[in-house]
Amino acid sequence: MSEAEPITIACLDLAGTTVADGDLVETAFAEAIAALGIASGTAAHERSMARVRESRGGSKIEIFRSLFDEARAQAANLAFQQSYDQLVDRHGLRPVPGADRAIERIRGAGVRVCLLTGFARSTQARILDTLGWWDRADLTLCPEDVARGRPWPDLVLTAALRLGADDVRHIAVCGDTANDMRTGRRSGASIVAGVLTGAHDRPRLLAAGATHVLPSVAAFPDLILAGAPAPLDKALTADHG
Repeated sequence: MSEAEPITIACLDLAGTTVADGDLVETAFAEAIAALGIASGTAAHERSMARVRESRGGSKIEIFRSLFDEARAQAANLAFQQSYDQLVDRHGLRPVPGADRAIERIRGAGVRVCLLTGFARSTQARILDTLGWWDRADLTLCPEDVARGRPWPDLVLTAALRLGADDVRHIAVCGDTANDMRTGRRSGASIVAGVLTGAHDRPRLLAAGATHVLPSVAAFPDLILAGAPAPLDKALTADHG
């Protein structure tokens, strides 16, 4: 991509990227697994949680399908949604510091914003309702909108189609997990930025294909509004400290 071909679509993840996660998602996973009779503190529970941590960013129902048969996966997914809703009721939600301003700057520059998630539609809606964020994005997508969730490219490619991208290289992706990075790279996006406010650390993000690693989404507008991305060999130091 040349400097004459700027980013026109930004695809941003929710939990851990634009929405402060804390341990709400992991707690909801742990409670959902326990609800199926796999007690916390047991080796089986720890194995299941290790799988969850490895798969963060992916479709929640697909994560449960990797652990259970279909009926139990559906039950676990429902338990996860109920647990997450209850945790939000108790603890609330807040944006990652600088996220509101970052989205405002991106859209103010004429770049269209898609908010992506691995959550089910009802959970995504709960997040957007709680934060009052329905007007922050030009498009919102979840696994129910596509044939395949992350790490497949379908979410980003669907955003490209719905928002009228001329070229996938005009897309920038931002997320906090290895699966976010894989989705971005498989879609052909020219900028695939990992942030250090969520599930995975710098080595994991780079190993999954991040072109840049940033301290948080607050640095994302400077990256995508500056023109062409830095070469990959500079990405290792593109964390602003």
